[in-house]
Amino acid sequence: MSSAAAAVPAPGRTRAFLRLVMIEHSVFALPFAYIAALTAMFQLDRNVHWGKLLLVTVCMVGLRTFAMACNRIIDREIDARNPRTAGRELVTGAVSVRSAWTGAGIAVAVFLGAAALLNPLCLALAPVAVVPMVVYPYGKRFTNYPHAILGLAQAMGPVGAWLAITGEWSWEAVVLGLAVGVWIGGFDLIFACQDVQADRAEGVMSVPARFGVPAALWGARVCHAVTTALLVWYALATDAGVLFWAGLVVVVAAFLYEHTIVKPHDLSRLNRAFFTVNGFIGIALFACALADLLARGLTL
Repeated sequence: MSSAAAAVPAPGRTRAFLRLVMIEHSVFALPFAYIAALTAMFQLDRNVHWGKLLLVTVCMVGLRTFAMACNRIIDREIDARNPRTAGRELVTGAVSVRSAWTGAGIAVAVFLGAAALLNPLCLALAPVAVVPMVVYPYGKRFTNYPHAILGLAQAMGPVGAWLAITGEWSWEAVVLGLAVGVWIGGFDLIFACQDVQADRAEGVMSVPARFGVPAALWGARVCHAVTTALLVWYALATDAGVLFWAGLVVVVAAFLYEHTIVKPHDLSRLNRAFFTVNGFIGIALFACALADLLARGLTL
């Protein structure tokens, strides 16, 4: 191989790894971590601590990158036999298993390093956050409810963000974390509906594969109703203002739209429901929460 050819693969492999872990999907979890962190700052001294907010971002992206890499590595043989996922980078060879493990190792090291810079409690609890990220990919091999494991993993984001700012436990953050976990578990039920036939053929376990698409969609509706109730609880617990409540109205409208466009016998708009609507929910609620905190005296 020439020196010119050898110089190309590194950035190419990096881009392929970022596609593998779908780095842009951090938009689902980051807004809620920011809501928790900024609310904690508001309660602490009404000032935004930019250094800590940056470290929270690094923690969230690092842990999510590790989780996605592990998911892709562990599921690569299943992915190869599913037409929808057969084009993933580990299946096609665009990313090697060794490179994926290297990326996962770097990501978890970055996560642990950022946690150490935040406070001792974050560092002590960081390994606990790693566990469900590894367990989730295996969940579909031993339970019909891997969506619940994913929800638990995602629920830790707001809790960790609050701990990062205050170094203390917060039940308000737990309520927000539960809202996030139930929300993500609910839309994972919707997402899994497109793989029912492949999952049944491979023995992959999920709610849609076990109980059918209609049951899964009803389960998602229940999850999102519970999510709404938990967000209301969080708003009351943190004395949220009118702008946050306006954000909740937007979230409810988005949920109603999401469940209108996905039907048991018509999954043609599933990707719009999963990616577009849920991405919008996170960003819209964060925007309203930030505006509310600023209106109530948070200083940038």
